Amino acid sequence: MKLLSIKLCNFRQFYGKTPEIILASGKQNTTIIHGNNGAGKTTLLNAFTWALYEKFTAAFASPHLLINKRAINEANIGVSVDCWVEVQFEHENKRYQVKRKCYACRDKDNKIQYSQSKFFMLIAGDDGRWYPPLQQPDDIINRILPESLHQYFFFDGEHIDHIFRASEKSNIAEDTKELLGVKVLDRAIEHLKKAKKNLQEELKEIGDPDTKKLLQVQSKLEKEKEQLQQSQQLIIQTLTQQEGLKKSLSHRLLELSGAEELKQLKEKLEKQENILRKNLLEAKNKIQRSLSNRGYSIFLPEIISQFNSLIDELRKRGELPSGIKQQFVQQLLDRKRCICGIELVEDSDPYNQVQEWMNRAGMADVEESAIRLEFQVIEIEKQALEFWQEVDTEQAKINQWRTELAQVENELDEIGNKFRHYPDEEIKAIQKQVDEIEDAIKEFILEQGANQHQIEVIEKEIEEIVKQVSKQKIKEEKQGLARRRMQATEDAIARLIEVKNRLEKQFRLSLEKRVQEIFSSISFTPYIPRISDSYELNLIENTSGIAVPVAASTGENQILSLSFIGGIIDRVREWSQKNTLMGPDSSTFPIVMDSPFGSLDEIYRRQVAKTIPQLANQLLVLVTKTQWRGELEEEISNYIGKEYVLVYNSPKPDCEEDAIARGGKLYPLVKRSSNSFEYTEIIEIEKDG
Repeated sequence: MKLLSIKLCNFRQFYGKTPEIILASGKQNTTIIHGNNGAGKTTLLNAFTWALYEKFTAAFASPHLLINKRAINEANIGVSVDCWVEVQFEHENKRYQVKRKCYACRDKDNKIQYSQSKFFMLIAGDDGRWYPPLQQPDDIINRILPESLHQYFFFDGEHIDHIFRASEKSNIAEDTKELLGVKVLDRAIEHLKKAKKNLQEELKEIGDPDTKKLLQVQSKLEKEKEQLQQSQQLIIQTLTQQEGLKKSLSHRLLELSGAEELKQLKEKLEKQENILRKNLLEAKNKIQRSLSNRGYSIFLPEIISQFNSLIDELRKRGELPSGIKQQFVQQLLDRKRCICGIELVEDSDPYNQVQEWMNRAGMADVEESAIRLEFQVIEIEKQALEFWQEVDTEQAKINQWRTELAQVENELDEIGNKFRHYPDEEIKAIQKQVDEIEDAIKEFILEQGANQHQIEVIEKEIEEIVKQVSKQKIKEEKQGLARRRMQATEDAIARLIEVKNRLEKQFRLSLEKRVQEIFSSISFTPYIPRISDSYELNLIENTSGIAVPVAASTGENQILSLSFIGGIIDRVREWSQKNTLMGPDSSTFPIVMDSPFGSLDEIYRRQVAKTIPQLANQLLVLVTKTQWRGELEEEISNYIGKEYVLVYNSPKPDCEEDAIARGGKLYPLVKRSSNSFEYTEIIEIEKDG
């Protein structure tokens, strides 16, 4: 999982829609967000966990109060206010957008009433459009980074050791198994045990359903389906209108700008974008055609090898090709004379001897078929080779075009940014309309996806009802089949337990070694981390030659906890690359960390600062000015790709304003609010050069 951006609307301190926070990746993989206490750093950390998992950290106060105070107070009684967080991320060359939203309003008693949260997901297609997923969004998220593990990647640095306290140690084993993939085997074993129990029970008679009740339910479901289909038609019409309006406004934007060079560049980039998307679709279609036409050939090497061995054996025995043909022997019998001149009288010894050659002689049509098959097999082998060459070629093109497309999209976004900050108010207004239309299009696509999912659910329910209605009573003895199934189940359980134990031990020892390496690189103590069979994390001292448990300090526990997280990320990254069928199908992990170890002393802070940018593929650190200055700034500066400031607007008339200097420029951290409400703004720090 590579985090791309986050955007908020009326979420706690953040009033209205915030600017999009773009997250750094690559060589400069670190994003720093500066903010004073109370400005919204912990809120931002929890915005990620709420959007992805609807979870909050322990330090997030009053998690039931999410709506921005100013937004809810400015709204009339009974009028709903949106509150949402949108996160974009990339996984296995696919781009995802997730959005969790809720609504709130004040009732007549001035109490805030919240709706249930709703979760949406879109996936970017190669044609540039966003599509709803075919599977449940929650399931997709949990396959990429399971919910039970989110606390290891989104955490409060000051309280990281809380995860590893005694009361939580039982969870660590389960969470680690989830990330490793052993949990999959645990679940498989449990399912098999339940299956075995079910097989042990006597097969019960299947009774007839209440047909009348089922038919009523079916009728109701069919009406719901019809209403949803009508809604889908309206959405399609609206989307067509919105796309047309967006195109018209974009054209008007270029005409008004008067910047001929900008206009030509935008038209050129849009043309490139269309060509690249067309190329991507053609390449994908070509791969699909190759799979359909020649994909089978890659599964035939073993059969081809068997065929070649059979032909070679026939040739060695002289049966292919045969020295004497059946047609020649038949001609001798028909002429009643052997090639040696002896007359062949029916039932005589010479006749019978010649006739025996009929069984030993080769058949011309068999030989012809064998030769034809040999040529076909050679062609199939060529097809397999050509298939892989074509797929590799097209896949290389797809990767290249995706890279070029990302660059074109970035350049187009920069042009849009210029229009957003254009001196001409009319141009800015039109660009704002274009942005709003794009947001509206996404919302309609989200609704379309939700409707389609509901239609599919209803269709499955109707199909199940039809089956139940048509089902009749069945009584059949299945004890023999059940016994065979029970035996197979017992064998499968035993094998899975053995595989699980071996995998778990191998991974645990590898993880322990990496945790020890990280801890040793940070800590100056002679202590050694140990991971027990149940994945409990402890420190031991071995200076006397006898391993003795150590009562670790808060600082040592924090370093130990960080070492464990770093070890988990490093080993699972390596593990998932080697064992793609086990565990999460990703080897890229982010870390989002609030308050990076402010309680540690200078030496430990410096060592931690050196280590954390290298632990994960991507790092987001939320810091106060005092936490940032000194060791953290010195060690992390070279890794920074993006940097932002959270500006706290205080309603207090006598508030003490504060600022931070970055790149030779002062950025406000605290300033007077322009109204009677407190709220936080997000400002991007300009990079040097």
